[in-house]
Amino acid sequence: MSAAPIKVLVIDDEPPIRKLLRMGLTTQGYEILEAPNGKTALEKLSEEPALIILDLGLPDVQGHELLRTIRARNESVPIVVLSSRGDEAGKVQALDLGADDYLTKPFGMDELLARLRAALRHQLQVQGERPIFRSGDLSVDLVRRIVKIGERDIKLSPKEYDLLRVLVQHAGKVLTHRFLLKELWDELTDAQYLRVYVRQLRQKIEADPERPQYVLTETGIGYRLKAGD
Repeated sequence: MSAAPIKVLVIDDEPPIRKLLRMGLTTQGYEILEAPNGKTALEKLSEEPALIILDLGLPDVQGHELLRTIRARNESVPIVVLSSRGDEAGKVQALDLGADDYLTKPFGMDELLARLRAALRHQLQVQGERPIFRSGDLSVDLVRRIVKIGERDIKLSPKEYDLLRVLVQHAGKVLTHRFLLKELWDELTDAQYLRVYVRQLRQKIEADPERPQYVLTETGIGYRLKAGD
């Protein structure tokens, strides 16, 4: 008996976008639920989608308000938001409200599928809280606080380790500067502190810190740790 398909709720008022997503996702085995507006989206939540794609530009409700409402009803369902190019502030706000990731229109189907897989993996990691995280040659033992690249032990300062731990706990998810500052210091701390520690962490775990493979920059928004294997 085959596993039930993963339900994806697509919330977008543009029929061509919904058609594109329906065609692209059904061929990958996803089951698609569609909502052209916020009212229908909230009704569709009763069908318990495993993942949500949310366009921030809806006709009947402000996208961020809908996101807030969805998060109040379901704290764990992965949400990937769609936004217009250049709406950096909107992306940051959506991530701070609990979105897992974002895509800028227009987007490629391969990139969307990769982001959906990463969001689902992140949810499983949070639910399972795996003690050892692996991504490529990077391994982080959260119980013993041991960090390795291949077989080589990496020595981190307490604050560098705390930064890596938060990234690991949310691997694959975009973390805003504000979220990281709040987790590691407080929101009043200068973001420059964060940039310094990210740079120091990259010096220790990246083969080429100028072209990072693990701690990825989301320009103007924050950072993302490459999702685990």
